[in-house]
Amino acid sequence: MISRDGTAAGGPDLGTPVPDFTPPPRPGDQPLIGNRVRLEVLRADAHAARLYRSYDGHPHVWDYMPYGPFSSSSQYHRWVRETEEADDPRFYAIYDQTAQAYAGVASYLRITPQAGTIEVGHICLSPALQGTREATEAMVLMMAWAFEAGYRRYEWKCNALNAASRRAAQRLGFSYEGVFRQAAVIKGRNRDTAWFSIIDSEWPALKEAYAAWLAPSNFDAEGRQKERLSDLTRLVRPGSDPTLSR
Repeated sequence: MISRDGTAAGGPDLGTPVPDFTPPPRPGDQPLIGNRVRLEVLRADAHAARLYRSYDGHPHVWDYMPYGPFSSSSQYHRWVRETEEADDPRFYAIYDQTAQAYAGVASYLRITPQAGTIEVGHICLSPALQGTREATEAMVLMMAWAFEAGYRRYEWKCNALNAASRRAAQRLGFSYEGVFRQAAVIKGRNRDTAWFSIIDSEWPALKEAYAAWLAPSNFDAEGRQKERLSDLTRLVRPGSDPTLSR
C-alpha cells in the first residue's frame, strides 16, 4: 500500500505523486509575441537571407554550434531548408521589433511531453542582438510558453567551455546541475556538457523577476539598466554554477 506522500508502507520512498499531470502539447506554428521581439517558426524563404546578413562577418557566433560557419547565403539557406520541417528541434527566427530586423534563432529540443520536459537550445544571436533587452525577452517568451503549456522542467545545456552560455543561463535563473563528461564529439573536438534547469515551481517567482527587469522603469533615458536581472533571479535560483562568481 502506498501513502499519499508516495511512500510505500514499510518500504522505500517512491517519490512525490503527480496525480493531475497531463502531457502538454508540442510547440505549434504560432508566433511568440512580446513587446520588443517576435519569434516566428523558422522558414528558409522567409528568414534565411535576412538572418545570414545579421551573422555575416561574425564567424565566432558558430564556435560552439554543431554546424556553421556558413560561407554563403545559399549555404545557410540550404541548412535552414533542411531543418525547418523538423518537430524536434523546433526552430524560431527572432525578429527585433525595435531594429526591424531578424537577428537570431533559438529552438525547443528534446521535447518530451510524456515526462513534461523541454529544452531551449541552438541559440545563435547576431552581435547586434547579444546582450540586449530584446534577447532577454526572446528567452522569456520561450520559457513562458513552455511552462504555461504545462511542462514541468525547462532545460539549458551547453558546452562546458562556453562561459558566455553558462553566464546567460545563471542570469536567467537556471540552476546548475553538473557536467556530463565526454558527452559528444563536435567538429572533431570533445564536448563536456554543462546542465541547467528551471522547474515549474520556480516559474511564478521568475516570471515576476523578468517582468520587473523588463519594465521600462528599470531603464534610464540612455537604456541603462537600474537593477540587474541576475540580482533578481538569484533570489529564486537554488543552485549556482561554481565556475561563476555570482
